[in-house]
Amino acid sequence: MRRQSLRARRSGRSARGAPRLGRSSRGEPRLDAVASIVQRLSVLLAAGVTPASAWQYLDGAAAPLVAPVAALVRDGTPVAAAVLANAERVPQGERPAWLALAAAWQVATEAGAPLAPSLRSFAESLRSLADAQREITVALAAPVATARLVTALPAVGIVFGMLLGFNTMAVLFATVPGGVCLLVGVALMAVARGWNRRLVAAAQPADLAPGLRCELTAIAVSGGGALDRAVESVERALAAGGLDPGDGIGVESVLALSRRAGVPAGELLRSEAEEQRRRARAEAAARASVLGVRLMLPLGLCILPAFMVLCVAPLLIAVVTSTVSGM
Repeated sequence: MRRQSLRARRSGRSARGAPRLGRSSRGEPRLDAVASIVQRLSVLLAAGVTPASAWQYLDGAAAPLVAPVAALVRDGTPVAAAVLANAERVPQGERPAWLALAAAWQVATEAGAPLAPSLRSFAESLRSLADAQREITVALAAPVATARLVTALPAVGIVFGMLLGFNTMAVLFATVPGGVCLLVGVALMAVARGWNRRLVAAAQPADLAPGLRCELTAIAVSGGGALDRAVESVERALAAGGLDPGDGIGVESVLALSRRAGVPAGELLRSEAEEQRRRARAEAAARASVLGVRLMLPLGLCILPAFMVLCVAPLLIAVVTSTVSGM
């Protein structure tokens, strides 16, 4: 009864607000480091080392999660449960990869699939995702830098006016027309800043681990079990980690093809996972390319008008004021 209630709470948490895999609010996921640890585990297991001993050999790895997981596994805790229990120790951007590792380990254990090949395949998947993330970061670098640069234009203009000998700061803060310019300019800059952030956020990929469900299902069917049982095992593993890697339409179509053709589903699923990763990479690159054009909208509608009211208008007011006072 207690186990059922725990499962229900986990399912409820997943249904209410399961995190999209790979979303991060602080920093970028370091999937290469996780992939390296997974690769080492696969090599150790292929050499005949038991799962518990393999984690002990990794105790010195430069990852905050390895040592506590090794301690729990040494005390008899299942590996997947130990990883889930310590997922909060890693940075938020890296956490989804560890949760996916726990799901892969749980699926392989339940299906009776050989762990070494399963982990090797999962490490290759993580490296492919890491390559895609680097490409996305490079593609977004120029538009994001442009947004930050143009946002600073009004401040640069104010400083430039001061260097020319016109007290634009006094005009902005000590005169009524300057105060109006200041309020309008600050409002326009606030709108531009929020607009830029929304555009950049919209260009970020919603899911940094496409193909995870197909990859996990491929691991599940490699154990030789029934396809329906493999799908159920994947769903349980995803719910346990609170992962939401999208819908299962791709998995269902591949499994249907496997049944019609009478061929093993494993390679078909891995091929579909790789196709989903390629598609996600292309879509992310396209969004990054479009971002450079869309950032022109806040530049033309907000930042340039803000530059005019914060820099040009106070400068003209200062010139007129100095001319009138000199007469």
